[in-house]
Amino acid sequence: MKLSARNQLKGTVDHVTEGAVSGVVTVKVANDVIKADITMEAIKGLGLHAGQEATAIIKASHVLVAKGSQRLVELSARNQLSGTVETVTKGAVNGHVTLKLADGGVLTASITNEAIEELGLEVGAPALGIFKSTDVIVGV
Repeated sequence: MKLSARNQLKGTVDHVTEGAVSGVVTVKVANDVIKADITMEAIKGLGLHAGQEATAIIKASHVLVAKGSQRLVELSARNQLSGTVETVTKGAVNGHVTLKLADGGVLTASITNEAIEELGLEVGAPALGIFKSTDVIVGV
């Protein structure tokens, strides 16, 4: 299946925390961990369990970017991936910023040109890609 979501990070389910209605699936992608908050129905339907291969899928419009590589400690978003700006492509109002992750993977964010300029995002600059666990889709 092909998807329109740019960010498809392949990894392995590390842990599943079950709840009454939803649970948290932790997917290990190289040295990073991605948390996905999904329904128990989806967890059971996909048969998610530790050791299973899975793909964390995140739309570029759900990825926030912070300047620098230091994790933000007082933030509700569970997912923060450190990388280096690989490309910056500006459009009329919005642009795409692609981060090269430590494992060689990429994470793309769709943000405003104004944000790109204010953050000084340039090729080679360190940056964090940030997204909420509720914005992650898990595929198997």
